[in-house]
Amino acid sequence: MKVLLDTHVWLWSLSEPGRLSKEAKRILASRRNAVHLSAVSAWEIAIKVAVGKLDLPEPPESYVPTRMARQGLVPLVVTHAHALAVAKLPLHHRDPFDRLLVAQSLVERLPLLTADPAFAPYGIEIIEAAA
Repeated sequence: MKVLLDTHVWLWSLSEPGRLSKEAKRILASRRNAVHLSAVSAWEIAIKVAVGKLDLPEPPESYVPTRMARQGLVPLVVTHAHALAVAKLPLHHRDPFDRLLVAQSLVERLPLLTADPAFAPYGIEIIEAAA
């Protein structure tokens, strides 16, 4: 199975795994799954740390890659096709990180592992991540 992680789901998997559904834990635990973490998530984490909205035990430039490697996550780069696909999305909400994740989900045909109901109106495939 191939999936794309929402940023908060990845952070929960590291610091609050009890918030995850059994299905989310199963997907994350199986090395047979290709679990993708977008560069969008790294960008979101870096910004939130910089503005004081997120605390990490170490700087994001070391935290993100070491935890990704530990979990065997597949990095997903942001391409021009992803960025341009955002223009075709309806304005259900204006969060730029979420909108780019939606575009990546559509372009790459990856279901999104999330607990955020804001993604539902976009019609992408969602796997519920909340317990």
